[in-house]
Amino acid sequence: MMTTGIDISRAKGWKASLQLEYSHRPDRTVLSRNLHSGPLVVQRPLYPEGDVCHTCILHPPSGVVGGDLLEINILVKENTATLITTPGATKFYRSAGKKALQEQHIRVDDGAILEWFPQDSILFPGADAEINTKVELAATAQFIGWEILSLGMPVNGQIFNPGRLLTNFSIHRQNKPLFIDRLRVNSENDLNRSSGLRGFPVVATFVATGCTSRMLESLRKLVPHESDALYGVTLMNELLVARYLGYSTFAAHGLFTEIWKTLRPEIIEKDACPPRIWQT
Repeated sequence: MMTTGIDISRAKGWKASLQLEYSHRPDRTVLSRNLHSGPLVVQRPLYPEGDVCHTCILHPPSGVVGGDLLEINILVKENTATLITTPGATKFYRSAGKKALQEQHIRVDDGAILEWFPQDSILFPGADAEINTKVELAATAQFIGWEILSLGMPVNGQIFNPGRLLTNFSIHRQNKPLFIDRLRVNSENDLNRSSGLRGFPVVATFVATGCTSRMLESLRKLVPHESDALYGVTLMNELLVARYLGYSTFAAHGLFTEIWKTLRPEIIEKDACPPRIWQT
């Protein structure tokens, strides 16, 4: 089983790690390895589609504070099909001076598909967080996923100031980069500058491999629920990237779900099957 090499002993708060491995069986994908340390676990795998393994990752404390370290390692073996989500938002609370760290390392082998749909991360004012996600794909592996971030509490009018955030989201195929995305927020200026977030508290990214230019036309016709939100979609070789800037994580989730419903039949020849937990 792969690891990120992160030493969770250096955490000063909650220390949690989760290792998941998915394997192929004649009739379905199974969760063949499930090891955890600390408050990070998975629910029983579900099969609403028959063969695709739906898994929900739980963090029972429900919140992350300064000094906490969460590490997730996922291996999706050959010819498997897996969808992973979470039951609700991950909340990063105000820090007393220490950084909260979340590390996610994903490997997808040949002929396998991973759909990675964690619900949003909410950064409370005063939080100091780093979120790193690295996806490694074999030659014929496929990946569909998103990252949805809420900086501050827009519903309550609370901006992310003070607050610090660093995110790194990368996708590699056969050790060659397809996508490297980095967001750094250190001050209120980073929230408002025209080359940055333009004053929008919610920033979200959707990515999918195995896409072609003919898929863009229908996606560009989608309209966010908020009239002043910004939305764009582009294709970089095989990788489709959609971006959202707005005021609502619910709007981002709704928009990205529509993108997924459009792309999934094209990429893996299956209609979208939203996890039941999204309805609760």
